[in-house]
Amino acid sequence: MSVFAILDSRPSPLTSYLSPLAPRLSPLTPRLSVLVLLAALLATPAPAQEMDSTLTVGSKKFTENVILGWMGTHLLRAEGLSATHREELGGSRFLWEALVRGDIDAYPEYTGTLRQEILADRSIPPSLDSLRAVLAEYGVGVTAPLGFNNTYALGMRADHADSLGIETIGDLRAHPNLQLGFSNEFMDRGDGWPSLRRAYSLPQSAQGVDHDLAYRGLANGQLDVIDLYSTDAEIERYDLRILADTKEHFPAYEALFLYRRDLRTRAPAAVAGLKRLEGQIPANTMQRLNARSKVDQEDEGQVAADFVNQTLGLAAAADTDTRLQRLRRYTADHLVLVGLSLGLAILCGIPLGIVAAKRRILGPGILLVVGVIYTIPALALLAMMVPPLGLGRVPAVAALFLYSLLPIVWTTYTGLKDLSPPLMESAEALGLSTGARLWRVELPLAARSIIAGVKIAAVINIGAATLGALIGAGGYGQPILTGIRRANLGLILEGTVPAGVLTIIALGLFELLERGLLPRSMRST
Repeated sequence: MSVFAILDSRPSPLTSYLSPLAPRLSPLTPRLSVLVLLAALLATPAPAQEMDSTLTVGSKKFTENVILGWMGTHLLRAEGLSATHREELGGSRFLWEALVRGDIDAYPEYTGTLRQEILADRSIPPSLDSLRAVLAEYGVGVTAPLGFNNTYALGMRADHADSLGIETIGDLRAHPNLQLGFSNEFMDRGDGWPSLRRAYSLPQSAQGVDHDLAYRGLANGQLDVIDLYSTDAEIERYDLRILADTKEHFPAYEALFLYRRDLRTRAPAAVAGLKRLEGQIPANTMQRLNARSKVDQEDEGQVAADFVNQTLGLAAAADTDTRLQRLRRYTADHLVLVGLSLGLAILCGIPLGIVAAKRRILGPGILLVVGVIYTIPALALLAMMVPPLGLGRVPAVAALFLYSLLPIVWTTYTGLKDLSPPLMESAEALGLSTGARLWRVELPLAARSIIAGVKIAAVINIGAATLGALIGAGGYGQPILTGIRRANLGLILEGTVPAGVLTIIALGLFELLERGLLPRSMRST
């Protein structure tokens, strides 16, 4: 005789709660297992996880680097190689570590960044040969410069600079109340704000802001001075004045390609392809190409294809997807990220919540650990997963899984702790074992609280998954990042609207699950 039959034969306050749950709860575990298994089977390689035979070119999350990344990709394809482009992956250190680790095969970089940031702890003579020798120690090769120097600079609106009589960086000392906003990377670089402030004895403080958003802050008067790249299209667009660097603080930032040295034997045509760009891009040409993307809103892949076709006589074609095709791809990536991470969080979070509620010694520690994990910013948690797990879907799922634990663990713990003592005494009086009481009595009664935690975790997960695009995991974050960079509201909405719709659908599905599992008296109102 089943436990529910025993309960039905013995009048108690539990009967009205538990009887309707018996047929609903019994299939729950196998169904959940099947759902998680199906989600795992759907986890086909994401765009950031191509097969080893496909070469991967990376790029940072600013327009010029994305264009150069696409140029490299087109050149590899022109050599008959299978190549993909992981664009907008993050900052300099992030790309460098991905290259050394083997997550990518090549990416565009700048000599100043190599000397002042990535290899700042090495004393490297100024020649390119010296730099090449040091890079070889890390298994990295380098092309010759591509033809332009995109150094850092400080800029102001020309009319504002004229009104204050500011021509050089040193002139800023006489205006301590100016609002300075610099890109987050510039705020911490070896040749960035800290050393610049010391070199010129500047009295101002500065705030970190996204590079593309800083231009908008400058245009609307919220910022007075920002950092520029000397080939930025916005310099001409916003009529900006580049402040003279009289102390020659900023070094040369000659653009070039870094690549894994094993390409020389693994795919020698790839190295030859990248070298075709050497000396081919003057500074004014690069600024014009940047303007086509940032100002004219042209796709970077198309801008790069047009350049290599005209300059090198290729027949490259940009990857052109319709909005519907992009939506399908982003949705598939996002569903896998959310499905896998949330499924794992449910499978692990509910048992952890049970242990926290049942074990006085372990409980506080579990709650503390999941609470501390949740206090870590989602972007930082994603970045922490990259060194051990690489780029792509795996580190994103791992970070989202950890981020989703807190609401599930806490609501499971709270639901079990808040159970009515008289009901628990009745269950104990029936002679049920500890396991039977947990499965047949306590968990069903705490189900409403647990499902509420899963709903919260789902909402958090769907939103945080958009950051996965920064580490090559795809999803709705990809058009959002591109839209922010291009100041294109349509692209931003291309990611945010589907994410909102997915959230509504997820909440609706969990509402249906709750209605299917719980009797009317226990459902949310």
